[in-house]
Amino acid sequence: MEPLSETDRRKLDETDDRRFYDSPRYVTHADDAFLDRLTDLYADVFEPGDRVFDAMGSWVSHFPETQLGRVVGHGLNEAELRANDRYDEWFVQDLNGEQTLPLADDAFDAVCCALSVQYLQRPEAVFAEFDRVRAPGGVVVVSFSNRMFPTKAIRAWREAPMDGRAALVADYLRAGDMGVTERITEVQSAGDPFYALVGGQASSDAER
Repeated sequence: MEPLSETDRRKLDETDDRRFYDSPRYVTHADDAFLDRLTDLYADVFEPGDRVFDAMGSWVSHFPETQLGRVVGHGLNEAELRANDRYDEWFVQDLNGEQTLPLADDAFDAVCCALSVQYLQRPEAVFAEFDRVRAPGGVVVVSFSNRMFPTKAIRAWREAPMDGRAALVADYLRAGDMGVTERITEVQSAGDPFYALVGGQASSDAER
């Protein structure tokens, strides 16, 4: 399944993403209300001892105080990943250049991707990898708001309304052979809108 055309995948800035993220940015990419809601969602999803892969992460993951098992981080800036005290280990990889993850099959109970999905040019391949490393019964949690680096977001994302972006993420999950088990949309009169999709085993109970 190809959720995007080649035109959809284009970015305004097609230079190497690693150069763009070469300097660390010790900031959060959403407001406090969004981040608090994200932590609450993770608290609902995580179980004590869960193994977690934090894809496209940074210096802070917004995880709850839940005692987790192995936590592996991924991103494009080494200094940011090194500063994240929730990571047991981490690695740097440009997912627009190489989609295959250096991780074992069925290794994680939860895969998280927060505030970064808009930059993926080959999301169907990346989400297939999320599904591969996700253990049976595990989940994939994708959250996003209306913020982005516009020169690095793909055209399909830049041009879609918020609900259209949620539809894109649902297509990415389906392309990765997963179903959508939960959609969360919370839009306030002020502040960043909160959108999240939880994916899991494709079944008659999940949205296809």
